[in-house]
Amino acid sequence: MLSKVEELKLISRCVLADDRRAFGTLVEAYQPRLRRFFMNLTLGDEYLTDDLAQETFVKAYIELRNFRGMARFSTWLFRIGYNEFYSYKRSQHPTSDLESAPEQSSTPIDSSEISMDVKTAMAQLSEIERTVVTLFYIDDLPVKQIATITTLNQSTVRSHLHRAKEKMAKTLNK
Repeated sequence: MLSKVEELKLISRCVLADDRRAFGTLVEAYQPRLRRFFMNLTLGDEYLTDDLAQETFVKAYIELRNFRGMARFSTWLFRIGYNEFYSYKRSQHPTSDLESAPEQSSTPIDSSEISMDVKTAMAQLSEIERTVVTLFYIDDLPVKQIATITTLNQSTVRSHLHRAKEKMAKTLNK
């Protein structure tokens, strides 16, 4: 992960000199985390994960001049990714409630029993619960940063985490 100063230097080079290599460095630094984020949200759909990650980086590049540096680049990037995922979900099910439980995916993430148990438990979560669990436990982001990415208040993020832990524990104990 890049330091905030390194991020700002790279962003400056992108904006001021249209340095695409600098943006490539940002992509290389954050692509694994962003793909892992999408992989969990899509329940292992690699093609959708790749599409969402690509769209997120394209939008980030286009909007880079609007980056203010108030938050970390990664927070800004994950916010774009979060919006991309929910835009995709709305386009697939325009009348569905995004808080409802997702359908099971037929593509396994990993063949081991532990991965299947976790995948099954994650599948029982709503989209927003899966999002906050991924950001908190997998990407190790603080609640404040998750609140910024999701535009939820911090107490709501904590509530979703608590409910998600209970649901996952219930599923894993079965």
